[in-house]
Amino acid sequence: MESPQNIHLDRIEASTASLREQLRQHPLYEELNGIEDLRVFSTYHVFAVWDFMSLLKSLQSCLTTTTLPWRPAANPALARFINEIVWGEESDVNEKGEPTSHFEMYLEAMREVGAPTEKIEHFLSELKGVADIDRAAWASGVYPAVRDFLNFTFGLIREGKDHKIAAAFTFGREDLIPDLFLAILGKTKGRESSPKYPKFLYYIERHIEVDGDEHGPLSLMMVEELCGQDEQKWAEAEKVAKDALKARIALWNGIASAIREAQVAEPATAE
Repeated sequence: MESPQNIHLDRIEASTASLREQLRQHPLYEELNGIEDLRVFSTYHVFAVWDFMSLLKSLQSCLTTTTLPWRPAANPALARFINEIVWGEESDVNEKGEPTSHFEMYLEAMREVGAPTEKIEHFLSELKGVADIDRAAWASGVYPAVRDFLNFTFGLIREGKDHKIAAAFTFGREDLIPDLFLAILGKTKGRESSPKYPKFLYYIERHIEVDGDEHGPLSLMMVEELCGQDEQKWAEAEKVAKDALKARIALWNGIASAIREAQVAEPATAE
């Protein structure tokens, strides 16, 4: 007989199935046909890579002790899980075996393909002087689709409910990232130009390897543990799961539109 928690997880999976399918079949993937398209994609997506780290560090703060004096974690299994992900994301190795974060790995991949990094760098510079994400985004000219995406995530972070943050992390991020990158990798790997851009391909393959193995099942366990038998928490987790998927779809819509506009403005040239 299924536990109440498993029934709740099944319900979330069922209620988000159509949204997850929309994401997997998103028209964005059809727009990624050349290196110019990949450049546009990455100038938007790099913010999602950074945003993911903020969501992850928020979970680490919820599930472990990151302040003094230190106290044992309420759930050592979840503390280990989240610390392992943080370790992998902040201190992985690049294609040369050098320690680096996935975010920095992504920036290097962007530079390799000739994608501009000024917006994300300006944004991070603005954050040094102001903790307000929206103000920093406006000051650095961040795209509207990206601002909306960041505001959704940081709204959850400011609210500080660990089960909601875990639901966004699990159903809007970790559970989908392997599928998203497989779709993109399938469009770029094997193309004649692909060997010219090993950093970007390495980043995608590394993300699939890291996220696709055990993070999915463990993140589901995290949601189970944090919601327990509290019906209100499960209802909130289900709503956040849907909202996180909608936020990702809206971001993908914005990127697809930007790619189409760039294609019209400057037809792709062979490289």
